[in-house]
Amino acid sequence: MELKKSPDGGWGWVIVFVSFFTQFLCYGSPLAVGVLYIEWLDAFGEGKGKTAWVGSLASGVGLLASPVCSLCVSSFGARPVTIFSGFMVAGGLMLSSFAPNIYFLFFSYGIVVGLGCGLLYTATVTITCQYFDDRRGLALGLISTGSSVGLFIYAALQRMLVEFYGLDGCLLIVGALALNILACGSLMRPLQSSDCPLPKKIAPEDLPDKYCIYNEKGKNLEENINILDKSYSSEEKCRSVLANGDWKQESLLLKNPTVTHTKEPETYKKKVAEQTYFCKQLAKRKWQLYKNYCGETVALFKNKVFSALFIAILLFDIGGFPPSLLMEDVARSSNVKEEEFIMPLISIIGIMTAVGKLLLGILADFKWINTLYLYVATLIIMGLALCAIPFAKSYVTLALLSAILGFFTGNWSIFPYVTTKTVGIEKLAHAYGILMFFAGLGNSLGPPIVGWFYDWTQTYDIAFYFSGFCVLLGGFILLLAALPSWNTCNKQLPKPAPTTFLYKVASNV
Repeated sequence: MELKKSPDGGWGWVIVFVSFFTQFLCYGSPLAVGVLYIEWLDAFGEGKGKTAWVGSLASGVGLLASPVCSLCVSSFGARPVTIFSGFMVAGGLMLSSFAPNIYFLFFSYGIVVGLGCGLLYTATVTITCQYFDDRRGLALGLISTGSSVGLFIYAALQRMLVEFYGLDGCLLIVGALALNILACGSLMRPLQSSDCPLPKKIAPEDLPDKYCIYNEKGKNLEENINILDKSYSSEEKCRSVLANGDWKQESLLLKNPTVTHTKEPETYKKKVAEQTYFCKQLAKRKWQLYKNYCGETVALFKNKVFSALFIAILLFDIGGFPPSLLMEDVARSSNVKEEEFIMPLISIIGIMTAVGKLLLGILADFKWINTLYLYVATLIIMGLALCAIPFAKSYVTLALLSAILGFFTGNWSIFPYVTTKTVGIEKLAHAYGILMFFAGLGNSLGPPIVGWFYDWTQTYDIAFYFSGFCVLLGGFILLLAALPSWNTCNKQLPKPAPTTFLYKVASNV
C-alpha cells in the first residue's frame, strides 16, 4: 500500500502540535534528570559513576532499542505505539517513587521510562516525516523543541516539587502528568492510502505459475495427501502389532500391502495437507523478508557517508550528552554559590536547545545550505565548547558555555533530515533505527564514563577533555567522508522495486 503524497500542511500541523507535547511530556523528566541526580546521590550514597547510570539508561535504552522501535511503528502504526508508550513512561515514573535502592531505579526509571521514550520518539519522527516533505526541516525542528522546552520547564518544576513534596512525591506527580501522552496519541491519525483503486484480487488457483515467486519443487497437494495416507496406514499397522504382541507378524504386515485399515475422512486429510503446504510457503516468505532486511543493512553500510554518520553520532552522544546530566554537579564541584544561580544551568541548556532546534531546522530548509556540512559545523563548535568547561570557574562562564552547548545540541532536529538526504525516504525508518541504536549506546556510556573520571581524579577536567575530543573526532570523520561523495549522496536515489510475495494455497472450502 502506497501512502498519499505528503500534504505539507492541513492535519500535518495537528500532528506537529501533538508530537511537540508528546516529546515535552515524555522527555521532560529524563532530560532534566540532573536535578534528581543530586537527590539520588544524597539518598542512596552511591558513587557518581554508578548513579549516573540511571539518567544515561533513561536516554540510552530507548535509542538502543531503536531498530525494535522502528519495527513496532512500521508494524502497528504511530498511534497505537504512542498510546502504549504513554502507559510505559507514566508507569515507570510512578514506580520509581517506590525505589528502595539505586538498582531498582536502573529498571524502573532507566529501562521502562527509557524504552517508552524511545518508542515515542520514533513514532513522532516517523509520522511527521510522512506528513511533510518540502517543510520537513521546519516540522522536525518544531516537534523536537518539545523535549527542549520540557527540559527547561521540568528542571525548575522537579526542583520545586522536591522541595514541597520530596523526591517520591515529585516522581508521582511527574508520572501523572505523563498520562496526557494518551490524549496526544489519539490524535495521531495515520496518513491515508492513495485514492488509486486497488487491483482486482486474483484467486490463487487462477494465478499463472510464472508469477509465483515460490514454486514448490517438492510435493504438490495430491502427493501430500498420499503421504498422509501411507503414514497413517503404517501407524495403524504398528499399533495393531503392538496391541497384539505378535512381533513375528510385523514383517508379514509390512510386506502385505493389502491390509485394510480405517481411514480418516478425506476432508480432514486434505485440510492437514493444505495447512502443511501453506506453512511451507509462509516460512519461505518470512525467510526471504529477513534475508532482504540483512541485505539492505549491508547496502546501507556500503555508503561511506552513512558509515561515517553512525561513528559521528556514537562519539557525539558519548561526549555531548553528559553536560545536560552533570552540569549542576559541575557547578557545585566548582564551588559556585547557590545564591549566584539566576537560573538553573540545566534550564539554560533546555531553552537554548529549543532555540537551536528551531533555527537549525529552519536553516535546513534553505536550498543553498548543505545540511550535512551544517551538522558537521555543530559538532566541531560543540566539541570546542566542551573542552572549555574545565576553564569555567564562575556561574557566568558556565551559563555561557551551557547556552552554547544547548544551542548546538539542537542539531538533533536536522539529524533525521541528514539521514533522509543520505539514504532516501524509503530507507529512513531502517537507517534511522540503526543510527539511533548507536546514539543510545553513546548516551548509555557517556555519563558513567564522565562520572568514573571524577571518582578517579576528583575533578571533571579530564572527563570533559575526553568528551570534547570525542565530539571533535566524530565531526572530522564525517567531514572527511562527506567531502568527495556528498554530491552523489544528495541525488535522488532510485526507488527499489517493490517485493511482492505471491504463493498458491488451496482453498479451505
